Amino acid sequence: MLKSTAEALQDFEATVDRYLIELERIDMESLLAKTNEEEWSIGQMFMHLIQTAQFMQLQNADHCLAGSGAAVTTTEDKTEIGRTVYESGSFPPVRVRVPASPQYTPQQPESKEQLIEGLRGVVERMKRTEPAVSQAPEQMKLPHPRFGPLNAKEWFLLVEMHYRHHFLQLDRLKNELSLV
Repeated sequence: MLKSTAEALQDFEATVDRYLIELERIDMESLLAKTNEEEWSIGQMFMHLIQTAQFMQLQNADHCLAGSGAAVTTTEDKTEIGRTVYESGSFPPVRVRVPASPQYTPQQPESKEQLIEGLRGVVERMKRTEPAVSQAPEQMKLPHPRFGPLNAKEWFLLVEMHYRHHFLQLDRLKNELSLV
């Protein structure tokens, strides 16, 4: 059973509060530090969360709500991994590796303020989006690269799950940088 959008929003706000507390504790030098060239910095991880929410997940929820972009009415279901993620309400606790590329690898942040404003901006957009998403038609969907066709509510729920999943990466990076 899917979590309600109101519950997801409440959980998301708590998740962002935790990220904001973490940001207070980490200096800018540590935010930009990378243990190797293949690894993202903590700052890049924050940029990834902000940009993915704003320019993929919530944008796709908006397209589903408006019936615009590549959104189509379909009864097609999610992939097996997509079903598993939504049935459990979270990503599997495994590291996801994507090859570095200019399209996917986030830029380093310019400042902590940029990250704080970005996180708060996502919270505000989630608050504005939640009422419409909670009433959205389930058949208007856009495909996710791994999870298959998702409707507006599923794209919305994905934001909170994605942020929560990245706590694993944050903890690993903090440990590698001896920030714990």
